[in-house]
Amino acid sequence: MPAESTSKKDQRLLVLAVDIDNDLYRKTRISGPLVGRQENLNGAEQLALADPQDPDANTMFYAVKFYDNLKKEGYLVNVATITGSESEGYEADREVSRQIDLVLDANKSDACIFITDGASDKRVLPMIESRIKIDSVQVVTIKQAENFENTYFTVLEKLKEPHYSRIVFGLPAVLLLLFAISYAVGAGWVLPAGLIGLYLLIKGFGLEDTFLDSFRGFGFSIDKMSFVFYLSSLLFLIAGIFIGYGNYTSTMKITGSQGLAFASMAEGFLVILPIFLILFLIGRIVDVRSTRYVFRTFRYGVYMGSSIILWVLLYSFTEWLTAQIYFGQFLLFLIAAIVIGVGVSSLANFLRRRVLMSKKLKDKEVVNELGAAIGKVSKLDEKRGRILVNTNYGNSITYSVDRITEISDRVVIR
Repeated sequence: MPAESTSKKDQRLLVLAVDIDNDLYRKTRISGPLVGRQENLNGAEQLALADPQDPDANTMFYAVKFYDNLKKEGYLVNVATITGSESEGYEADREVSRQIDLVLDANKSDACIFITDGASDKRVLPMIESRIKIDSVQVVTIKQAENFENTYFTVLEKLKEPHYSRIVFGLPAVLLLLFAISYAVGAGWVLPAGLIGLYLLIKGFGLEDTFLDSFRGFGFSIDKMSFVFYLSSLLFLIAGIFIGYGNYTSTMKITGSQGLAFASMAEGFLVILPIFLILFLIGRIVDVRSTRYVFRTFRYGVYMGSSIILWVLLYSFTEWLTAQIYFGQFLLFLIAAIVIGVGVSSLANFLRRRVLMSKKLKDKEVVNELGAAIGKVSKLDEKRGRILVNTNYGNSITYSVDRITEISDRVVIR
C-alpha cells in the first residue's frame, strides 16, 4: 500500500452529528454530547422510538453507519453527537460550542466529518471549523414517494417544535390579545400598532437574541434581593404608562389637539421613567455583584450616564412643546444633561478599565461570544488599555479591553 494512503489512515477522524434544536433531550431526556458508537446508537434508537419522524434520529443513525464504514476501511475514527438548545439562537450556538470543546478535549482528532440534516445545522460550521479541520460534509435526506407528501409532513413536524410554533401561533395570538385589550380600554389601534412596530424594529435590526439573552440573565427569583428592585421598577413602569394615558385623554378633552395630547402623554410617562431606570439598574448591579463578574457593574454606570442624557432631552423637549419652559431653558437643560451624562459614563469607563487591567489576564484563553477560540493573551498594555492576543494560527491581534464582556477561566471578547 502506498505510504501516502497509509499516512492518511493514520489520521484520527471524528464523525460528528449536530442536533441544533436539542430534540434529543426534549423527547428522550438524554443530554449531549454522546461519544462512541454504542452511546450514539442507543440515543438514536430512543429518539426514533419517541418520534419515528424526527430527522435527527436519521442523522445519528447515518453517523453511526459512516463510522462503521470508516472503521472497516482501517481508519482511526470515533463518532459523537452534540446538541444545542430549543431556542436555536445564541443559546443553541453557545451550547454547541461548549459541547464540541468537551468532545475534542476528551478525544483528540485531526479532522472531522460533519453530518447534518439541513441548513439550520450548517450554520454552526464556522464554529466547528475554528476548532478542527472539516474533511467532509454529509447531508442526510429522507426519501419519500411524493414531494408533496414530504413537504406536508415536514411542515407538520416543524410546527410541533417550540421555535416554529412560537412564530406561527404565538405571534398572531399576541396580536389578537393586544387588539382585544386595546379595544377594552378604549385605546383604539394606536397602542397595538406601536408595539407591533417596536417588535418589527427589534427583529429587523437583529436585536432579538440580544434582548432575550439579556432578559435570561436578570435573575428574576424571589430568593434574590434584586427581585424587589425588579418588581418595583415594573410597577413604576406600569404606573408611568397609566399616567401617560391619563394625560393623553384629559388633554384631548380640553384642547382637542393630537400633538399636545401626545406631548402631554410623553411628559406624564417621563416623570416616572427615572425611578423605573434607577430601580432596574440597581437590581442589575445587585445581581452582578453576587457573581464573580464584579467588573460588569461599571457597565451600568455607562448606561446610567446615557439614560440621564436621554431622559433630560426627552422630558425638557416635551416641556417645551407644552409651553411650560422657554427654548433657552430647553437648551440649558440639554447642555447640563450632556455634561453630567458624559462625566458619569467617562468615570464608569475609567474605573472599569482599571479593574480589568488589574485582572491576571496573561496566558488566559480568549474566545468570542459564540465560544470560538481566538488564542491566548500574551501581553497587556495598561497605558493604552489594550491586550495582545496570539492566535492559534501564529498571528497577533490587538483588542481594546472595552471589548471584554466576561473574565473567568477564559476571556470573552465581543
